[in-house]
Amino acid sequence: MGAGMAAYGEIASHAAQREKEVELLFAGDQYRQAIASYYERSPGNPVYPGSLEALLEDKRFPMPVRHLRKPYRDPITGGTDWGVVEAPEGGIAGVHSKSGEPPIKSKGFAQADRAFEKAKTYADWVFMHQPPAPAAPPPSSG
Repeated sequence: MGAGMAAYGEIASHAAQREKEVELLFAGDQYRQAIASYYERSPGNPVYPGSLEALLEDKRFPMPVRHLRKPYRDPITGGTDWGVVEAPEGGIAGVHSKSGEPPIKSKGFAQADRAFEKAKTYADWVFMHQPPAPAAPPPSSG
């Protein structure tokens, strides 16, 4: 009976971890979308937010804009202290968990998260906004 209880405990723990991964994918994507909204709706030249709090209340407009409804917690660490990815031109371009635990999920990710298949830890699951590449000029005729 003890072996059965141990096996059940292992299965339940695995299921709980998978649920945390689903929550992490959702929360990380919410931050990625909010960063994209902040960047794309910038008055003038696009800029990244200077802090995650700027996503909650963007005061660059006469009426503040909310790119993110609420601060999401990292379900793996349990905290709201996300790791941030600095954009080369300044500001925050992405977020990631600070957990060094190895993920269970290793395939079947959405297109935007395909790089996660090679991740060794949850910290490697980086939810980053990638601005579209500038359009190439049309070829010159001649």
